[in-house]
Amino acid sequence: MLEKNEIEDLIAIRHHIHQNPELSEQEFATTAFLREKIEALEIEILPSETLKTGFVAQIGSGKPVIALRADIDALPILEKTKLDFASENEGVMHACGHDMHMTSLLGAAKILKSREQELQGTVKLIFQPAEELGTGARDVLAAGLVSDVDAFFGYHNMPTLPAGVIGLREKGVMAAVEQFDVTIIGQGSHAAYPHEGIDPILATSAIVQNLQQIVSRNVPPLEAAVLSVTHVEAGNTWNVLPDTARFEGTIRTFDEKITALTKQRFIEVVENTARAFGVRADIHWIMGSDATYNDPELTAHLFDTTKKWHEATIVPEPSSAGEDFASYRRQAPSVFAFIGSNEVGASGLHFADMTLKDEALSVAVEYYVHTAFAALDYLKK
Repeated sequence: MLEKNEIEDLIAIRHHIHQNPELSEQEFATTAFLREKIEALEIEILPSETLKTGFVAQIGSGKPVIALRADIDALPILEKTKLDFASENEGVMHACGHDMHMTSLLGAAKILKSREQELQGTVKLIFQPAEELGTGARDVLAAGLVSDVDAFFGYHNMPTLPAGVIGLREKGVMAAVEQFDVTIIGQGSHAAYPHEGIDPILATSAIVQNLQQIVSRNVPPLEAAVLSVTHVEAGNTWNVLPDTARFEGTIRTFDEKITALTKQRFIEVVENTARAFGVRADIHWIMGSDATYNDPELTAHLFDTTKKWHEATIVPEPSSAGEDFASYRRQAPSVFAFIGSNEVGASGLHFADMTLKDEALSVAVEYYVHTAFAALDYLKK
């Protein structure tokens, strides 16, 4: 599907994007670069008054309408890959492989535009900002640019799968995400006279430990859930007990009932443990995103059609990582795949030394193109 020179061009594009990463909602240069590439292909970019970064373009016309999505933001991570094209924006890195997503959608856009007369409907290309914040998909939906879309499709590269392997599974594929931030309010005192205060550090320690019982004792054994406390802070010096302590972290689940159960038990454990220690707990839920759920019928159709052109198609295990692609399902059915981008045992997503193999690019491009034609044909019927 791709000529050698076209693959080389895409590799150069990915290396450029990787070298110039931008954080969520700051992807201005990335957006300008992508727009230039899309405009050069004479593909229509839809105007928007609300999207500050990212954009939606379209190829073809009429119904049905499908959307192919790629996310464009990077992470606040100091890169440690030593690649020739490592990040030049210190402390920012494409450690989630969104550079591969963008590049492959550009490659697919070129092919789809060249075959526009064959399309039995419309293909929208979503270059989506702020996936890492969990807000970008919602912003695209709110902008009204995809309100006519009948089905959404995307993928995530997976550096721990062999490059070029495609993973498709029905129903739950990535976890729902809840982010919590809890402040424990006690009363400070001299460290030598703890009885004159109410120690928030001791209370926080007990709360964090008690929270670990939720998954093991409240979630049914055959259900999947993760509760991780990832950041704890308190105090300013060695001889003073502080007034407050704080901790934050995340809950990951695949079922709405398990999400509700885990959050309810979280609140009960935090508040009741705090009460036992004589402190007060303020719980703030920062971000929540749905589980990424693959429509069974669409996924089965794509699995069958993908196996016809690509032998390395598997049913992978679901991932406890989260994806704001899940938000698109609120409007229309969706399918989200995994595409291997390195090898078993390689550093995974969000690692400072994560690398991707460029050979995965051509498979990702073909996946977008074949998916577009297969989905339009399926929805047309």
